[in-house]
Amino acid sequence: MTGEAQPSLRGRTRRRDMPLDEAREFLKQQSVAHVATVGPDGWPYVIPLVYVYEGGDVIYLHTGARQGHFLTNVQHDNRVCLEVSTMGRLIPGKRHACTSALVYTSAVVYGFLKIIDDDDKKNWFFDKLMEKHGDPSWELEPGYPLIDRIILYELEIETLTAKNSTGLGH
Repeated sequence: MTGEAQPSLRGRTRRRDMPLDEAREFLKQQSVAHVATVGPDGWPYVIPLVYVYEGGDVIYLHTGARQGHFLTNVQHDNRVCLEVSTMGRLIPGKRHACTSALVYTSAVVYGFLKIIDDDDKKNWFFDKLMEKHGDPSWELEPGYPLIDRIILYELEIETLTAKNSTGLGH
C-alpha cells in the first residue's frame, strides 16, 4: 500500500447491480436486517433486527430499552451499515466445484441512525410491524402498554445498493 488515500468503496458493487426501484421493493419485502455498528474500542458489531421500510429514505428499527452493545455503539458513532439478503440455489459448476455459483439477492444500506423518542411514532412502528409479521387471526387488545421498554431508531439512508444474481446461468 502506498500512503495515498484510497477511494471509498461504499455503495459500489462489482456486477449484477439492481435498479434502485427494485432494490427498494426488495428491501420492503424482507424480514430481518443485519445491522453493523462500530464501538468505542474500534470493534465492529453486527446484530439481526426486524425493521419497517415503506419506501423513501428512512428505515425504522428497534431494540429493547437497555444500555447494551448496540445502543452504546450508536451513541458513540451513529453511522451504520445494514444488509438484507435471500439465498437461492447453488448452480453446479462445469467439471469443478470451484466454478459453481450461488444465486442470491442482497441490499446494503449505509446511513445514520437517530433515536426517536415519540410514543406516537413507536405505536405506528409496532402497528406496521404487526401488519408485516403478525397473523390477522390473532385477537389482541389494542395498544402497546410496554412501549417505554423499546428504543425506536430511524435510519436515514445515505446509500442503497443491491445485487441480484438470479439471472446467473452457466
